[in-house]
Amino acid sequence: MPGGRLTQPERRQIALGLAEGLAYAEIARGLERPTSTITREVMRNGGPTAYRADLAQRATERRTRRRPAPRAPRASAQPHGRDAEAVREYEEAFTTVFMQAGLPKMMARVLVCLYTTDSGSLTSADFVQRLQVSPASVSKAIAFLEEQGLVRREREKGRRERYVVDDDVWYQSMVASARSNDRVVETARQGVAVLGPGTPAAARLENIARFLDFVGESIHRAAEQARDVLHSGPAAGSPGATEPERGSEPGPEAGAGSGSRRGPEAGPGRG
Repeated sequence: MPGGRLTQPERRQIALGLAEGLAYAEIARGLERPTSTITREVMRNGGPTAYRADLAQRATERRTRRRPAPRAPRASAQPHGRDAEAVREYEEAFTTVFMQAGLPKMMARVLVCLYTTDSGSLTSADFVQRLQVSPASVSKAIAFLEEQGLVRREREKGRRERYVVDDDVWYQSMVASARSNDRVVETARQGVAVLGPGTPAAARLENIARFLDFVGESIHRAAEQARDVLHSGPAAGSPGATEPERGSEPGPEAGAGSGSRRGPEAGPGRG
């Protein structure tokens, strides 16, 4: 499998693949590169609709000239015997996933840094050291993530603050997303009265309100039902899970097949 930086011919092949509508994984197979390498390359250079091989090549050359010496490698010592290079690759891939979901790059890097830390909490100074960025960049990223309900802050003795992701963060984020939907529903229904019931515009707003009302209710219900999952051990069959004792398997989920309406699958939203 090829290694090192992408070459200009490879970038042209990426551009051709995107133009043909190929998935990142398919382009990666053609180049014998990891999918994460192709994903990062495209996202770093304008995304799938704006990627241009020549512009990407020039941008890479400029970045290389700005860095006369490579950054010092991260410390090889890792807790629990982890492979430092594998951890770094995973962090980059996870960051790319968050970026594809809509998070700006710095916010994604900060969030991944927290998720891959055993303590689940870091100070601003920790972020600066780990990510090699300015305190201002960390502060801006934390403010954004906190607004989305994706992190919370704790004040330690003195003035120092610690930023935390714990088991309840995803629950709170889901609830915040549902509340954001509720505000859209309320505003859309105000528009029905203003535009006149029965008019095409009012009908459109009412349909939007009904859809988001249904989705929001489903998110609220799913979040409450699944909250205990955040505090439980790994599920059976997942890495690190232990085999349940005979007879201890949980029964069918309450309400299954009861005829209650089933909403769309709720995913983490940012509102």
